[in-house]
Amino acid sequence: MNAPAGDFATKTDDHTIQFVRILPGPIEKVWSFLEDSDKRAQWFARGALPKTVGETFEMKFKHSELSPHAAPAPERMKEMDKVGHTSTYRLLAIEPPHRLVFTFGSDTNPETASRVEFLLTPEGDPKDNKVRLTLTHSRIPDRGFMLGVSGGWHAHLAMLQYRAEGQTPPAFWDVWRKYDGVYDKRYA
Repeated sequence: MNAPAGDFATKTDDHTIQFVRILPGPIEKVWSFLEDSDKRAQWFARGALPKTVGETFEMKFKHSELSPHAAPAPERMKEMDKVGHTSTYRLLAIEPPHRLVFTFGSDTNPETASRVEFLLTPEGDPKDNKVRLTLTHSRIPDRGFMLGVSGGWHAHLAMLQYRAEGQTPPAFWDVWRKYDGVYDKRYA
């Protein structure tokens, strides 16, 4: 799987980016990669979602565990990759199997934090069993944060695409390196 040019994020305004991926269904299968901690850990981060909107939860990132293939982490991320990284989020909406929204970054205040929304909808002819995943990251505070999350989401969504298609992904850091710095030029 290689990411076609259309797989890049769209910058919809100075504080919002959006990705679209078409994944094999059914929609419940794709939803499980968002909701289930073990399945989410295969492409993003591990951590149980709370049962109630408004509650906080933690996710632990360990990028070197996203694939059985190994690649060294970039110098600036070696320590984080070695020990992992845990972040706290706040659940803002959960509507199985169609919508998941949570805060993102160090701020969990729903009034000020950046937020991530996953929206799942059927795509095309129902007999094709395809699902459109739309990821919208909004309230991004500045360009540096936008560049970081754009490359990060791109790499993580590539890992999700491999997993949803039943393929073993390459090493996460090899995928990440393909997109490191790309968005600086795309958002110029």
